[in-house]
Formats: sequence, structure tokens, C-alpha cells
Amino acid sequence: MSFGSLIFLFLFLPASLLLYNLVPGPAKKAVMILLSFLFYAWGNPQHLLVLILSILFNYFSASEMIRWKQNGSVLAARIAFFGAVAVDVIVLAIFKYTSLGLPLGISFYTFSIISYLADLYMEKAGRADNLINFTLFVSFFPKVGSGPIVRYQDFEEQLLNIKPGLIAVQDGLYLFLMGLFKKILIADALGAAFSQVTQLAGMAQATAWLGAFFYFLQLYFDFSGYSDMAIGLSRMFGFRFEKNFDYPYLSNSINDFWRRWHISLGAWFRNYVYIPLGGNRCSTLCQVRNLLAVWILTGIWHGSTLNFLIWGLYHGAFAMLERFLLKDTLEKIPDVIRILVTDIIVFFGWVMFFSPSMGEALRYYGLMFGAGSLGFWNRTTTFLLVEKLPLLIIAVILCGPWVFRLHESLAFKEGGLYKTVSLLVFTALFLVCTAGIVGSTYTSFLYAKF
Repeated sequence: MSFGSLIFLFLFLPASLLLYNLVPGPAKKAVMILLSFLFYAWGNPQHLLVLILSILFNYFSASEMIRWKQNGSVLAARIAFFGAVAVDVIVLAIFKYTSLGLPLGISFYTFSIISYLADLYMEKAGRADNLINFTLFVSFFPKVGSGPIVRYQDFEEQLLNIKPGLIAVQDGLYLFLMGLFKKILIADALGAAFSQVTQLAGMAQATAWLGAFFYFLQLYFDFSGYSDMAIGLSRMFGFRFEKNFDYPYLSNSINDFWRRWHISLGAWFRNYVYIPLGGNRCSTLCQVRNLLAVWILTGIWHGSTLNFLIWGLYHGAFAMLERFLLKDTLEKIPDVIRILVTDIIVFFGWVMFFSPSMGEALRYYGLMFGAGSLGFWNRTTTFLLVEKLPLLIIAVILCGPWVFRLHESLAFKEGGLYKTVSLLVFTALFLVCTAGIVGSTYTSFLYAKF
């Protein structure tokens, strides 16, 4: 089931909110687990079995690891920890890199589980009080599909004091509608434009550049829109998660970009790969090794083909160049130039990201620079640019915080006029989004395949 489907918007979500708020406090966890299982099983009931088996295996593996620790058997605890992680990674690899169907969100919930095991093993957090709490942590439907990746201790703190209610629903609904707007009205429209370009038998150079720019914007609005929806839904049910995107296309370096893009994934690699390997507290050579490990794994996490590995190393190379060679130089360059250069680097990287293979990526790069293209510009370029120009202008503006901050400053002023206007605007946006879904312009989330 997708957040942007009619059955979710008009049946599952309102029924879930009503039921969740009607049942007494002690029953809320059980109700949420049942709702999460229903949500997860909607598209493929067989994959629910994979999720449940993963929950049971890791819950009892964690208990075994703790038991060995308490008995003073360090080696047995280590074997239990690394054995459980190995099983999780192997299962993830089997589904992710073979022809088997990919269970919804398996990369995201596997990383959440590994963070739980690692925190327990390193004694940075306590274990789940019971199987119900752990099951809800893993399966919680707002985040199970595409994150954000949440640590158990952050989730547990809120489990102990769940605070659903009208204010939580209002705040969450605002975030959810913003995400729905990004996804349906911006990302899907950009995706349709990108498909127009990639389906051409031949294209001019400028058309190839325009197509890559469509994807550059689509991916941001698609994934940040999903994250906003997930965080908004979580808030409706009384859980507060941190933002997963922080206007990444305003980053002034590649390192800054990865602090703003898919924040929960970057934090996961920092906490569970980079720092355990030694982080910054080692020689420069070891730091390079640690960073290479992170960027290789980042590429592999996103896909099994060579282009994803090269994409990860591509970003890693620029990140290390900034850290070790250009740090003092970058500080002297005006921010606007640094932002532009960073976006250009990211822009070229996304070509590898959207291409099915490295060969196709090289072919697309060739088209962008004239190899095999139909000249520099043609009528198709003009048509696409003129037709999509309003969409591009709106999307570029919304890559920054200005419109959102203006709305918030007006909507929360004293007096009812601004709030009324805001309510009308959001009602209109919801209706337009619904029309887009009905009109079959909705497409699945791009990160669902990762």
C-alpha cells in the first residue's frame, strides 16, 4: 500500500487514526502492530512472513547476546552479535541482488535492526523490554517502507509516553500534505517529463541535459516528499522523528550535501561503519580507508550494478578531496559559487544513479557532450523547455526554504485570516493531488527499489 493511493488516503489512514485514538493506552501498541502488518501485507502478503521472521530472529538473537554478556562470555556474545548481523546482511543481499521480489523497505528495516544490535553489543542502549515493543519498532508502518532509519532508543523513549491527540494530528497532517504535494504535483510531473526524454529514439545535447535536470529535481522531491509524509504520519500517531532532508541543493560542499540528503542513512553509516573503524581518530591513511569503506557501502546499498559502486566512489572522491586537500581553499570561495559547484557535481552523479548500467550512463554522458546526439538543440528541446518551464521554475524555488518559511510565518500569525487562507490552500492542494492520483499520474516512490 502506498501513502499516495486512494485506499490509503480515504480508507486506511482515517480508519487507523480513529481506531488508534479510540482504544485505551495499553492497547495502542497492539493495534498499531496489527495496522502495520496490514499495511505491509497489502501488496504482497508473502513478504510479511519475511518481516516477521526477521523480527523474531533478531529479538531472540539480541536476548542471547545479552545473556552471554551477563554470563561474562565475551567471545560467545561477539559470535552472537556478528552472527545475527551476518544473517541479516545475507538475507538482505539475497533479496536485493537476486531475481527474488524485493520486500517493501527491507534495506531500511534491516539497517534499523542492525543499529539495535550494535547499540546493544556496544552497551550504548538497553534492549527492548518485550517483543511487542521491538515488533512495533521494526514494523511501524509510517517508516517501514522507505525510512527514515530510526534508532531503537529514540523510538523507545516515545513508546513510554505516546502522545497522540488533536495537536499531533494537526502538526502531522501539515507535514503529510506538504509531502503529498511534493510527490504528486512536483515529483510525478517531473518524472513524466524525464520519461518523455528517455523514451526518445534520439535526442539533441540540450535535450539530454534537460532530461538529467528533470531527474535531478524529481529525485529530491520524490524522496523528500516521502520522508515528509512518513514523518507527518508518525506525528499523527504521537511519534516525533527528525527531518530526513534539509534543503540539500543549497549545500556548499559534497560533505555538506551528505549531511543534508537522506540524513538518517548518513548518520547510520557514520555511527555504525565510520566511527567503529576509527573515524577521525587515526592517521590520514586510516581515515581514507574508513571513508572508502563508507562510500563503497553507500554505493552497494543503493544497487548491485557497477554504476552504483562507481557513483558511491565518485561522491567519496570529492568528499575526501574537500576534507584533505581543499579545506582551507573552500573557505575562501563565496558560498554561491560553492553551492553551484556542489550541485553540478551531484547533477552529474545522478546520471549514474538513473542509468540501468554503467554502459548506459556513459552513453547518456556522451549524448550530453555531443556523441551520438542530434545536434545541440532541436524542436523537441524547445517544446519540452517551453512546456515544462513553469514546473521547473516552481521546483527550483521550492528547493529552498523561502516559500515554506513565508507560509509558516503567515499561518501562525495572530488572527484567523491567515489560518483560514492556509486551510483553504491546503484543501485545494489535497484536492488537486487527489485528482492527480485519480488521473493515474501517480508513480511509485523511486527509493522503494533501494
